[in-house]
Amino acid sequence: MTVPVMKQVLDENPQVQIVFVTNRNWGALCAGIPRLVFFPADVKGEHKGVPGLYRLFRSISRQYRIDAVADLHNVLRSRIVRTFFRLTGKRVAAIDKGRAGKKALTRRENKVLEPQTSTIERYAIVFRQLGLHCTMGTRPVFAPQPLPERVLAVTGPKNTQRWIGLAPFATYREKMYPLSKMEMTLAALAASGNCRVLLFGGGQKEVGQLNELAARYPQALSVAGRFPLEEELALISQLDGMISMDSANMHLASLYGVPVVSVWGATHPYAGFMGYGQSEQRAVQITDLGCRPCSVFGNKPCFRGDHACMEWIKPEQITEKVISVIR
Repeated sequence: MTVPVMKQVLDENPQVQIVFVTNRNWGALCAGIPRLVFFPADVKGEHKGVPGLYRLFRSISRQYRIDAVADLHNVLRSRIVRTFFRLTGKRVAAIDKGRAGKKALTRRENKVLEPQTSTIERYAIVFRQLGLHCTMGTRPVFAPQPLPERVLAVTGPKNTQRWIGLAPFATYREKMYPLSKMEMTLAALAASGNCRVLLFGGGQKEVGQLNELAARYPQALSVAGRFPLEEELALISQLDGMISMDSANMHLASLYGVPVVSVWGATHPYAGFMGYGQSEQRAVQITDLGCRPCSVFGNKPCFRGDHACMEWIKPEQITEKVISVIR
């Protein structure tokens, strides 16, 4: 979710270069953005603990002339690093996560069910505090990419088919639609005609589940675990639509302007994590369940024990929105 904001800052401020310090796994997201430098942080190895964070600070300072620091994370590690920069006289701004509003949104009783400032906008505010222009819109960050030969060897050419991505997994159960019900959506899409469903996921267990699912439907293809991130992004960019939980695949598809039918359970778009440029009209959720949202990130167990926020969603609710998208 930081990428659209950094791209906008660089577009509006041609004198600026951004050194983006984050997990090494996300380097592919910076490719093709001029003046965006990817700097991997190894917080479980070389940059672990306060001594490691000081090494990170020193490495950045030696290689680049840093004028200001935008802390888009505002956790203990980033606070320590930004403090090192502040002690050397650098300007610092940090994200306000709006914890009070989110707490009121997710508490069990007397909920305040109001939209919070989007995380995208919160990132933009940080850059504005540093004196930079950043007027967020909704245009895609990247144009569709041609499919690499290695991907084409698996998928074949798209031709006139409609390609729908399906990413049924999430980090927490409370954010995941039951796979048996999602299969009903897959079956309906597979039977709908000129439509191919590409299954996305990661992790050995998930890959196995998706391979089994694809084996039951000729119109489905599991691409889980088959490509590095760079090639998977190219494939996502060619989709006509994506079905995703409140998870990373929603945000990856959003970078390319792919319309996402997102499924929300314990979490809620009001917390500010809707995909960049996505319409809440395409969100699938139970709106008359008094206990939701019960969590900002979906990491709290269901206190009811029945996961009603996901179990009550009907597969056809998802199917109908997907069909309206591809039409």
